[in-house]
Amino acid sequence: MSDVIPQAANGGVERPVAAARPLAVTGIVAAAWCVGIGLAVLTTVTLIGWIAAPRTALGPGLPGVFRTAVNFWLVAHHAGFSLKVGRVGMLPLGLMVLPGALLYRSGGWVIRVTEVRGRQRIGVMQVAVALAAPYAILAGMLALTARSPVVTPSAWQAVLAGFLLALFAGGLGAARAIVAARGKRVRSGLGALLRLLPDRPRSLVVGVVGATAVLLGSGALLAAISLAIHLSEAKASYVQLAPGIVGGFLLLLVELAFLPNAVIWGMAYAIGPGFAVGSGTSVSPTGVFIDAIPLFPPLSALPEPGPAPALSLFALAAPFVAGAVGGTFTIRAMPSPVYEAAPLWGFLSGALTGWVAAVLAALSGGPLGGGRLAIMGPSAWQVGLLAALEVGVSAAIAAWVTNWALLRRAITGDKPAKPPTAPKPSRSTNPRKAAKSGRQAAKAAKPGQRAAPSKPAAKPPAPAPNPVEFVDPEPMLSVRVSRRSGGDGVPAEPREVRVPRPRAEPAVAEPATPATPRATAPPQEELGKVETRGGAIYVLKSDPPD
Repeated sequence: MSDVIPQAANGGVERPVAAARPLAVTGIVAAAWCVGIGLAVLTTVTLIGWIAAPRTALGPGLPGVFRTAVNFWLVAHHAGFSLKVGRVGMLPLGLMVLPGALLYRSGGWVIRVTEVRGRQRIGVMQVAVALAAPYAILAGMLALTARSPVVTPSAWQAVLAGFLLALFAGGLGAARAIVAARGKRVRSGLGALLRLLPDRPRSLVVGVVGATAVLLGSGALLAAISLAIHLSEAKASYVQLAPGIVGGFLLLLVELAFLPNAVIWGMAYAIGPGFAVGSGTSVSPTGVFIDAIPLFPPLSALPEPGPAPALSLFALAAPFVAGAVGGTFTIRAMPSPVYEAAPLWGFLSGALTGWVAAVLAALSGGPLGGGRLAIMGPSAWQVGLLAALEVGVSAAIAAWVTNWALLRRAITGDKPAKPPTAPKPSRSTNPRKAAKSGRQAAKAAKPGQRAAPSKPAAKPPAPAPNPVEFVDPEPMLSVRVSRRSGGDGVPAEPREVRVPRPRAEPAVAEPATPATPRATAPPQEELGKVETRGGAIYVLKSDPPD
């Protein structure tokens, strides 16, 4: 599946630009492509097992092989089935990688060739729904087709699981394609989806992902340590099975497919409730109570019945470490301007982490037939409740501390730096004292050694320019005067007399001593005065003009 990219070179022949395809038709094509490729891969693996194993185990002829491959495809989507001995709901989560990768690639292809390529969050949802709806319908049809007297797949689980898986994986692929089209490089679809989310939901998703990663990491570490301790028992169970070369290869694939289940069981052990390996059994930090277990090499890593090992004390710290990481990531992604709101956001991220842990616990377990194996795996509600409390409390504390530190750093970083202080001038400005100090330094020098020259006195700072100095564009000052009435009693008409206005000469900068105050120029109002002489008004100047 490759989309048509129009290219044109200078002087070359332009390729025809492909029109945008309808979204509904493109979603159906992508869903059929994913189903076809997935079935082809699983049919090949099933055919290898049919050749190596007794052919009656998978059904009569090639139709039985194809029906078994369809059942494996449904199991890869976590759709359960029923046998004569009971219902099977404990399915390997590792098989979900195959359909998830195909749907992830199809989501990016759909958004590149349809008319919703320029949109962001709305386009991602449209592409995800357009891909998930036909994919779920095809999954339900395959579940009805694969029914036999021995195996009966659950049609409603196939429709629901197919829709949710296509919605999630296809949405991630579409989000990555949109972000890549904007010229930004992203490593995964989850990182691209975070770029499209608003600030506060993005911070919560970052916190939940960080806390969940710590929980899953602790579960993987516990499973690896326990398997390393009981490696001899695992080898003994492998020898008892005697699968052969081809069967050993297929058994290895099954063990790798159940590896995510073992990691989630280890996470449930670290949280506290643990998990069950049959009815009336429990494997938790409070103790190990198990009976006979199925002959499967990964189950050999279970601890011995009795008190829990000392490793449980260190394992119980994992949820609190996960809460600290989740709360820190939540606030660092988006700090809260209110101190009281930060713990609430931290606790909310912890509660969402508990919900994710409950979903993972529910997917990792389930019945494995009837009778004693009707209960396998951890309890979803117990794991979710304890994870929400443990992770939520530690996340709230970590979020408050992180938010306080970020706000404090922001407040102290906004303060302006102190301006550099000028060096204080030397107080000894008397030349006699300076000469006397120089002679004393010369006498104190050793004979035959040249006296060091005394440092010159610091120059006084230049005085500031005279604020009274200005340049007048009009040198004449107009004054309106009038003569008093003469002897005949008729007042004379007023006339305008233009008197030269004095210009302020630029002041010569002279060094000012600290004891003598700086002289200031007289104000402009004192440049002249008005006087009456012989019945007329004159404006006199204080100083004669130049």
